[in-house]
Amino acid sequence: MSEAGTEILPQSYKTDEHPIWCPGCGDFGVLASLYNSLAGLRIDPKNLVVVSGIGCSGRTPGFVKSYGFHSVHGRVLPVALGVKLANPSLTVIGVGGDGDGFAIGGGHLPHAARRNPDITYIVMDNATYGLTKGQYSPTSPVGFQAGSTPYGNIEQPLNPLAMVIAYGATFVGQGYSGKPKELTDLITQAMEHKGFSFVDVISPCITFYNTYKVIPPRLAEVPKDHDTASRAKAFELALQTDHLRLGLYYRESRPTFEQGVAEVIKKAQASSPPKLESIFAEFS
Repeated sequence: MSEAGTEILPQSYKTDEHPIWCPGCGDFGVLASLYNSLAGLRIDPKNLVVVSGIGCSGRTPGFVKSYGFHSVHGRVLPVALGVKLANPSLTVIGVGGDGDGFAIGGGHLPHAARRNPDITYIVMDNATYGLTKGQYSPTSPVGFQAGSTPYGNIEQPLNPLAMVIAYGATFVGQGYSGKPKELTDLITQAMEHKGFSFVDVISPCITFYNTYKVIPPRLAEVPKDHDTASRAKAFELALQTDHLRLGLYYRESRPTFEQGVAEVIKKAQASSPPKLESIFAEFS
């Protein structure tokens, strides 16, 4: 948190670097919502770390006044976890795209979810590899045509929400870059949550997969009577893909990974480890 009495505005988190995304890119809306959430929570930039991977979203740390780490392809989560373990007092945010997070980085996602570090992971999901000229991604729909699939994609897309709920994440939600107010609220909730928070943001790529006309008619809110404490209900809702439902799907309170590590360290410090001589004696 910032010092009491110090005014923090969304622009307080802007750097001198200007985003070079294509005009109309959904990532602008995600970045603006992130600024608003940081300001609303009064996060001190000196206590904030933004970690990214490769892709259009990978540039995000350069646009946020904080410590930043632009990691290699698919390695957002292990780097973010390392930062959090090294200094648990930091606010750590991971940002990436659907290719970075669900393809080459897909092996890290289940382990981050089950370990439950206090990290917020925001995925800017445009269902294409925008930076490398629009190839199909793990979330591209069947029939998606691009340079890599000129006759249409034949693979079923992943369901990120169902996947992460199954993995054991303790906060799962979905937003849309075209609804910045609602997205700001969702990101704020995710950052306030103590544990692994996953926010999948539908963020259209205006250049290679412009979904601005087809997405809005499919949008709907998570039902007001939805039980966000029920993992089964959250999974059931995530499987209903006729609509793209925005809001909180699931939230659970569980000890964080860094809390568990701290307990292990305490136990280790309180115990009397065997002397080297006794260990060597076992093998002599």
